Amino acid sequence: MVVDVSLKAEILDPQGQAIAAALPRLGFAGITSVRQGKSFEIDFEGPATPERLAEIEKAASLLLANPVIENFTVRVVE
Repeated sequence: MVVDVSLKAEILDPQGQAIAAALPRLGFAGITSVRQGKSFEIDFEGPATPERLAEIEKAASLLLANPVIENFTVRVVE
């Protein structure tokens, strides 16, 4: 599974702003904003069951993301 973590929309993202400002100087046009984030790849034994998904979501909310300032999504990758 992969847990993608990103800052909430209302949280200032200076790294994303710096990237968005640099892209036009590098020749990339039409990009109006960038939000930075992080990704965690989690391997486990057995199939990706609903119970396993719930377990990974709990781990994300307790350890991988700060729910005050970040959102997260969990996705299954084969």
